[in-house]
Amino acid sequence: MSTTLTDAPRTGRTPRPRMLRGLSWLVARQHRAALLALLAVTVLGSIWLVYERGHMKDVLDAAGWPGKELAQPTFDSDGVGLVLTALGGLPLILAVFVGAPLVAGDQEQGTAQLVTTQSVSRMRWVATKFAWIYAAVLVPGVVLSALFTWWWKPYRSVFPSQWSEGAIFDATGPVLPALCLFMTAVGITVGVLVRRVLTSMAITFVLAGAVGVFWDRMIVNLAPTRTLTYPLEADMPARLNESMEVDRWIGSADGHLYGWGLCTKETEAASDACVEKHGIVNNVYEYLGFDQMPAMQWTGAGVLLAGTVVLTAFVLWRVSRRPL
Repeated sequence: MSTTLTDAPRTGRTPRPRMLRGLSWLVARQHRAALLALLAVTVLGSIWLVYERGHMKDVLDAAGWPGKELAQPTFDSDGVGLVLTALGGLPLILAVFVGAPLVAGDQEQGTAQLVTTQSVSRMRWVATKFAWIYAAVLVPGVVLSALFTWWWKPYRSVFPSQWSEGAIFDATGPVLPALCLFMTAVGITVGVLVRRVLTSMAITFVLAGAVGVFWDRMIVNLAPTRTLTYPLEADMPARLNESMEVDRWIGSADGHLYGWGLCTKETEAASDACVEKHGIVNNVYEYLGFDQMPAMQWTGAGVLLAGTVVLTAFVLWRVSRRPL
């Protein structure tokens, strides 16, 4: 008796349909450890931020804030400082541990040559890697920045860092996601050029640290400064309490400006004589206002995104003309 197709026993399972196919599936599977790590950073970081905000709120409520002015030791800022350090280090970590090995690892192990000998072009393969990794690093950048901004704004007056300092400026608004993208692009570019994972990571660490220092010094140039003149013996106007000081001078009635320390290194009598000699009557304060912060952040994010585009275009151009 012959066996028909319908009589044959079923020995295998019906394969589950894949959400991803082709090159996208390959890239996601190849970098699944990095993708899962970024997801874990997002989830655990979010829980940590919510917890720290709740803890700080309880401490401030117990101390009677905002109706009661807090003494400096009253508020334990260790948790806040740790959060700021972690968020500030996130772009550097992404550059070193995600960006630098992304292509350099494939170059070093020979995976790049294997993949690009198939029907996939080098540019398409690297472009797919860019798309996946950029999307992945945006997730923690956007989520953690949004949560920290939600935490910081109502309590900014008690934070141990002012908005103008790099720690706060870089961790809120659009700056953190843009920094994550740019630093990752820096790491990828170094990896493509160096072609060795550990060397790429070391160079990226140094380069990203230098970029971070340069970026913090560049913040002051993201918006036009303002100048306020007020009497020499008067207290600083309250509206300057949340401002970023750019420079300050002392000035005469005819508008001539002198350095702030002109008459401060002498005795009180000599200092008064110095003030009278130069006809100094005003303090002149150059600053950036807190209301300028959003525009400064979006401008800075635009600069970082432009840098990301340039680095990405360079890498794609290079891999299209030279073998990996």
